[in-house]
Amino acid sequence: MKKINFAIIGCGRIAARHADIISRIGKLTAVCDIKPERAEYFSGKYNAKAFLSAAEMLYNINDTDVVTVCTPNYLHAEHTLLSLRHKKHVICEKPMALSSADCQQMIDEALKAERDLFIVKQNRFNPPVEKLKEIIDEGRLGRIIGFQINCFWNRNKEYYTGSDWKGRKELDGGTLFTQFSHFIDLMYWLMGDVNKVQAIGKNFLHGEVADFEDTGCVIIELKNGAIGTINYTVNSYGKNMEGSLTVFGENGTVKIGGQYLNVLEYQMFRDNYRISGLPESRPANDYGFYQGSMSNHEKVYENVLEVLYNGGTIVANAYEGMKTVEIIEKIYKSMNSMR
Repeated sequence: MKKINFAIIGCGRIAARHADIISRIGKLTAVCDIKPERAEYFSGKYNAKAFLSAAEMLYNINDTDVVTVCTPNYLHAEHTLLSLRHKKHVICEKPMALSSADCQQMIDEALKAERDLFIVKQNRFNPPVEKLKEIIDEGRLGRIIGFQINCFWNRNKEYYTGSDWKGRKELDGGTLFTQFSHFIDLMYWLMGDVNKVQAIGKNFLHGEVADFEDTGCVIIELKNGAIGTINYTVNSYGKNMEGSLTVFGENGTVKIGGQYLNVLEYQMFRDNYRISGLPESRPANDYGFYQGSMSNHEKVYENVLEVLYNGGTIVANAYEGMKTVEIIEKIYKSMNSMR
């Protein structure tokens, strides 16, 4: 079986995770970053060609099948579109883009190019989350009537000042895009689309380094009638505290918690069913002075190989990536109306 050739645009922290996996399942042929030292580091470590321009790289990698986009949020659409126009399959890090209009353009371009577009939603592979999806889909919880999502993390001022794009509204998008889009994705994936939103947000401690809220409270009515809340902050003192999702059904309640949706914390079912024997969750992505979501990127690439080699189904497709962005847009629209 021929190994797949990959290239990476953007050689920041998350790109290191992607490059390591690629080196084990395929070949990293090229890397690109506007900062020469980053591109050269990846080039030397993985024996890949280094470029300082995405356009130049794509023009010179005819032997490459898949491009992974790991650039800052505001560049995801631009670099995905460019890669698709060069007839490459694309793996795009979250968020898919900063507007649903850009997401739609990415979808249209993928269809036109007849190439696959994968959106990185690695928390879908957390063992408790996978099991909750199975339970909901088979109807064991019955009608879903409510949910609660808590996202209590810490991002200190150095997190923003150490970046040339984080904290800037037009480049970053906001806390729901950069920190908590995975939670929005899981809400949609597990329980369906949003009908109504009311939200309020404030910037309490990051006014000098961020153009947007560091804390928010959201009330949501889903199209299936369920109501729930999302409470989030990056002001948990000193470190990440909790990332949890509780689902209330007419026949049971399940809470997945821990810091990163990695622990089954509570279960109760009408028929005395018990969830047991879950595989151990992987550790979180470690970025030095802070941690991010679960590091299930291997599962993302397993899905890519299954799709490209065997005609499998994309676990997190572009339409679902767009829906996450649409929901975040609705939340921010409501939040802005409350000011």
